[in-house]
Amino acid sequence: MRSREITSIILIAVVLGLALWVNLAPSQNFLGRDVRFRLGLDLQGGIQVLLRTTQPNVTRDQLETARGVIKRRVDGLGAGETLVQVAGNDRIIVELPGIDNPEQAVESLRGTGRLEFIDSQGQYIPDKTIVRTSSSPTPALSATEAVTDINQLGPIFQSITDGADLDTSKVQPSFSRTGVTGSKPSVSFTFNGGSAQRLASFTAANVGKPMCIVLDNRVVSCPTINSALTDGSGVIEVSSATDRDNLLTQLKYGALPVPLVIETSRSVTATLGKESVQASVVAGIVGLSVVALFMILFYRFPGFLATLALALYTLVSFAIYRFIPITMTLPGIAGFILSIGLAVDANVLIFARLREEYRKGRDIRTALELGFEESWPAIRDSSISTIITSLVLYFFGNSFGVSIIQGFALTLFLGIVVSLFTAVVVTRTFLRLAAPLFSEQQAWLFGIDRRTPRVAESAPEAA
Repeated sequence: MRSREITSIILIAVVLGLALWVNLAPSQNFLGRDVRFRLGLDLQGGIQVLLRTTQPNVTRDQLETARGVIKRRVDGLGAGETLVQVAGNDRIIVELPGIDNPEQAVESLRGTGRLEFIDSQGQYIPDKTIVRTSSSPTPALSATEAVTDINQLGPIFQSITDGADLDTSKVQPSFSRTGVTGSKPSVSFTFNGGSAQRLASFTAANVGKPMCIVLDNRVVSCPTINSALTDGSGVIEVSSATDRDNLLTQLKYGALPVPLVIETSRSVTATLGKESVQASVVAGIVGLSVVALFMILFYRFPGFLATLALALYTLVSFAIYRFIPITMTLPGIAGFILSIGLAVDANVLIFARLREEYRKGRDIRTALELGFEESWPAIRDSSISTIITSLVLYFFGNSFGVSIIQGFALTLFLGIVVSLFTAVVVTRTFLRLAAPLFSEQQAWLFGIDRRTPRVAESAPEAA
């Protein structure tokens, strides 16, 4: 056995071991990553939210920053399968498959996450009241909150703090004591810079008076100042654990650079139920079995080795889907199935060339090497053309917010890359190891027989 085969066997063993580890990990964790298999909206249902900015002349960078903030917020809710992408020049699409609490998820997307403490001029303002502040005198309103005159919202209150000075790393859930044994859910916070100094000065001068806490121009609460907040830190008490989680998510994962309103929000039911998904799995297994049977009957021993390589291809593909991770959708499954066909197609080209070279009088080992060399240009060119098509489809889907196209393109691209590995490395290594074990009398195991090549007849001489 040459060093080339030894290196290939080690590489195949490492790849197989990692694929089995990722796919069969009991804790669904690999190198600190969650490797659960993720299903899209069309396979398990969920909600889809379309957000629109109310600020004119928004740049692409601002939208991308907002997309990142939204992504962190929904991931903080445990919605790891979410899809968040920019659509057009002023919209962001959010898809949340299998979310347990849709109302909470939508609420976490609603505001910009700008926290302010305001001087309410001695007034106790009711919770959820929309107010104008010196930092945000024209609040973004949804369609149901639209008013004909912004002055109907009342006077502008002076902001004590600036939301940009909030230290998001120190925003944490907590409980505030209410009496001897009671407690209320709350969120702790810390302001830095000038906001911390202004907060300390204002609270020291207004002990016993109200100070309103405002999030995105909506009053959260108006507590009475009991003592000065000398270090810029404190807690915000809320009425329920759900309100605390919403507030925590909006504050901890950063403020949006542009105001967004929810243009549409709709529930999406799974187009495939649990039974249909199971039926699809069974159909896939049957399809792979039929392909494997054809390869074995027609190409015999090489077909058997190609079937083993195809099984490795499936394991590696699923491991990559879990590790990246990739949310599987119906188009994504279609891309995976199509790539299986292309993986088999590469083996067919190799085996057909192997037969031709053997019938020309080559020995099995030489016919094998020539078969790979002669078929490689066709395999390479067809794979490159499919990869280019996949990349075009992916970037087209990303630019226009068509996630269905992205899922198909991504699984097809990965499938082509993995199929090149299994066809060129795995199948080739197996055949190289097996070829010396067969004699000329056992060539039938390769589905080939020796035939004398025809010699072209010479043309008759002219009289």
